[in-house]
Amino acid sequence: MIHPMIETASTFQPSLWLRNGHVMTLVPRYWPRTISLAELPHESRLFTTAQETQLLGVCHWQHDRKAAPTVILVHGLEGSSESVYMRGIAVKAYRIGFNIVRMNQRTCGGTEHLTPSLYNSGLSGDYRAIVKELIERDELHHIWLIGYSMGGNLVLKAAGELGATEPALTGVAAVCPNIDPMVCAHALEEPRNWIYHRHFVTGLKSRLRRKATLFPGKWDLSMLDHVATISEFDDRYTARDGGYQNGADYYDRAGARHVLDAISVPTLIITAQDDPFIPYAMFTTPTIQQHKTIRVIAPPYGGHCGFFHRSRNGEDAYWAENRMVEFLRNRT
Repeated sequence: MIHPMIETASTFQPSLWLRNGHVMTLVPRYWPRTISLAELPHESRLFTTAQETQLLGVCHWQHDRKAAPTVILVHGLEGSSESVYMRGIAVKAYRIGFNIVRMNQRTCGGTEHLTPSLYNSGLSGDYRAIVKELIERDELHHIWLIGYSMGGNLVLKAAGELGATEPALTGVAAVCPNIDPMVCAHALEEPRNWIYHRHFVTGLKSRLRRKATLFPGKWDLSMLDHVATISEFDDRYTARDGGYQNGADYYDRAGARHVLDAISVPTLIITAQDDPFIPYAMFTTPTIQQHKTIRVIAPPYGGHCGFFHRSRNGEDAYWAENRMVEFLRNRT
């Protein structure tokens, strides 16, 4: 069922063989793609967002950074600032005049040593702190947040928490955000999603082992080999590390769904009705449908952050990236 406030994106027309959520999710990740950032100026920067915690950002500044709008990019679960989708949108947004800050979430992108904590879906305070630093230290006054999947939940949550209190926040865009982490975790654990589930659980367990060598005694790893699902990992490790009572408490409190109604800036959500583990029904609620500043584009196809189709109208094949660039350009 198509809801009246949700667009179906007639400009996205994938080939018949791509009209499958799993195929669409996987193909763009393995399709050959050359993305060169060589033409972009490059600066690594550490942002202090909490006690004993720094996040590594890769900044690409325009010649006059104060005069240019700025995009903060946030990756998804087990991604990094070097993820292909992060590099792809960075190049496109820089070319239309934006400063770019490609963030690594806590412990990601080889930054396990920069914080004693794990990353989680509720750490929106990190991105509010980064926005504040860019305003106060760099004197930037037109800042956008863009996130993918888990990063999408984080930027939406940060925008909702800021509400109308930060004039410098200009807009937000999210691709396939997990705005209700419990619903998404249950979907991810369905047998049909075993390939993604195994990838995420294996990555999370490996990361925790690396963290444990840097912070001996902080986590009890005696049961780690027996953890088989992402909800078990989150209940035993992510939730407790993040100060939540348990996994259920973490999943409930970390979701951006609680604060979407407080978002006051132009917001674009791109999701797919066939996303294997971000259920489309989450975006058909009255809070989203009736919101004055949230626009949802939900094609029937697209998979999880895939949105790959035959290039047309001078654009490349990465439809969601191009819609976000269009969104930025039209509101600058």
